[in-house]
Amino acid sequence: MSNENNDFNSTTANPAPDCTKRLQGTTALITGAASGIGRAAAIRFAQEGADLVLLDLHSDTLAGVNSLTEHYGVRCLPIETDISCEEQVAAAFRQAQESFGQLDSVFANAGINGVITPIEHMELNDWSRTIGTNLTGTFLTVKHAIPLMKNKGGSIIITSSINGNRVFSNIGFSAYSSSKAAETAFAQMAALELADYRIRVNAICPGAIDTNIGQSTEKTPELEEVTIPVEYPEGNHPLEKAPGSPMQVANLALFLASSESSHITGTTVYIDGAESLLRG
Repeated sequence: MSNENNDFNSTTANPAPDCTKRLQGTTALITGAASGIGRAAAIRFAQEGADLVLLDLHSDTLAGVNSLTEHYGVRCLPIETDISCEEQVAAAFRQAQESFGQLDSVFANAGINGVITPIEHMELNDWSRTIGTNLTGTFLTVKHAIPLMKNKGGSIIITSSINGNRVFSNIGFSAYSSSKAAETAFAQMAALELADYRIRVNAICPGAIDTNIGQSTEKTPELEEVTIPVEYPEGNHPLEKAPGSPMQVANLALFLASSESSHITGTTVYIDGAESLLRG
C-alpha cells in the first residue's frame, strides 16, 4: 500500500518561503509522473518553484498530479506519453519546447517490473517490453532532452535500482535487473559525452520503496521451479526497519536537479537504507 498521500500532507504543512525555493525559474520534465516516485518528485519540484512537464502513460491519474502541483503556483504541462515509443516521446518534447523553450532538469523515472519469471520460460515479448520501457524509454528521454538543454546545461537524473547493481538474488527479475544495470552504464556514458554541454547525468538506485508498482507486476507459476530460499536477517531494512518512501527518493532527485549538486555527474547514488548491503 502506498503512502504517497502521507508524503504530500507532511510536506505541504510548511512550504518553503519564496526566497529559498531551490528550483525557482527553472523547468523540469518528469517521466512516470502519475504515481510513486514520479508523483512525489512532481510535488517536491513544484514546491521548490519549478515549472513542470509531466509525462505518463496514464492520463487520468496524471491529471490529479497536475492539480496538486498547480497548488504551488507553477505552470504545468501534463502529456500522456508511452516512453517506449519514439514518436510519442519526440512529440512530448516538442510540446515542452513550444511551452517553455528549454529544460533545466529531466527526471527519467518511468519504468516497470515487467513479468517475473524464470529465464527458461520468459517470452521474448515480455523481455522486450521490460527492456523497451526501462532502457529504451530512458534512452529516448535523454536523446530528446539534449536539444532543449545543450545551450544552457542542466541535470538529468535516471531512476535505476539496487537490482542489477548491488542485488542479484531476486530470481525471475532477469529482464528488469538487466535493464537497470544498463541504465547505470548509460548514465555514465552520457555524463562524459554531455559534459561539454554542462549537462550532468546521474543515476539513483532505490531499494524497496512503498509504491504501487507491484500492482502491474505479473509473477508466473514457474518461479517455484527456480526459487532459491534465502534467509535475510530480521528487519532487512537496517536504517528504518521499513521500505523507503517516494518522497525520500524525490528529495534526492531534487538535490541532483538543483545547483547544490553542480559538480556531481556520472555518479550512482544508492538510496535503500543499507538494504542492499544485506542482500548483495
